[in-house]
Amino acid sequence: MSSLLQKAPQLPKSERDFREILQRIHPYILKTPVLSGSYFDEECDTQLFFKCENFQKIGAFKARGALNALLRLTPEQLKNGVATHSSGNHAQALAYAAKVVGTKALIVMPSNSAKVKTQGVQRLGGEIIWCEPNTQDRESKLNAVVKQTGAYFVPPYNHEWIIGGQGTAAIELMDEVQDLDILVAPTGGGGLLSGTALAAAMVNPQIVVYGAEPEALNDAARSFESGKIETNPPEAFTIADGLRTSLGELTLGCILKHVKQILTVTEGEIILAMQTIWERLKITAEPSSAVALAAVLKNKGLFSGKRVGIIISGGNVDLSDLPF
Repeated sequence: MSSLLQKAPQLPKSERDFREILQRIHPYILKTPVLSGSYFDEECDTQLFFKCENFQKIGAFKARGALNALLRLTPEQLKNGVATHSSGNHAQALAYAAKVVGTKALIVMPSNSAKVKTQGVQRLGGEIIWCEPNTQDRESKLNAVVKQTGAYFVPPYNHEWIIGGQGTAAIELMDEVQDLDILVAPTGGGGLLSGTALAAAMVNPQIVVYGAEPEALNDAARSFESGKIETNPPEAFTIADGLRTSLGELTLGCILKHVKQILTVTEGEIILAMQTIWERLKITAEPSSAVALAAVLKNKGLFSGKRVGIIISGGNVDLSDLPF
């Protein structure tokens, strides 16, 4: 299979590496705003700063990693298009990045993907190949697509270029807000958390990084404890649809090296945090984004008196199916 996985790139090894990535993708992304609010500071006895990637191109941070990958591929590698599997935001990101570089995007998506995300893929010109909502069918459909078309496989999270691109959100946040003590990012496949943790380690190793994930799919927390990739049972479910995946070997390695802890939250805590973001920040955030704030609200003692950066990872929400 033609794939980024066949290459031998390296993870960013310095702040300069992240700056080069940011320069590469800068013409095609937005520098998203950082918001704060007295309500959150008083509620948590801390200073919270929200990096709002819900305002990013395609409504999520994933545009950063997809662009960093495709902008490094050659015309020969791009000639048959690019392909991936995704429940939504990476799918939209790859469709957008493919449009930027002038190739086609073939996306294997689970049948239970959020409508707003599948519509986004189609609007950007991506072609959807439907699959059952399980890892086995995702991968078999993807393999078939790549074999039939010769499209180049771009992994959703477990690749150096993807991780490097995602870390640029934290670079921008640390540029804008000085002297952060802690960074918190939601965790699914681990691309955003790995990139965030690597960026923090390069810019200021004193910053503590936490991951946050749904208790209902706590494979990252279990992987963090065991030191190996743990998975979830097929029937496991979370409202945070962007986090319904497991870590990869590369993301797990970054997390074990640079992350302090993975904090888990209940479905009710996710919904409450999501509603609070909508009400207090006056912005649209999807359930996956709310997981990081939910972890802070649940563990106030960990964050008391600190300057805390939170990555709001995306804002692609089906408004006809809100949980509150």
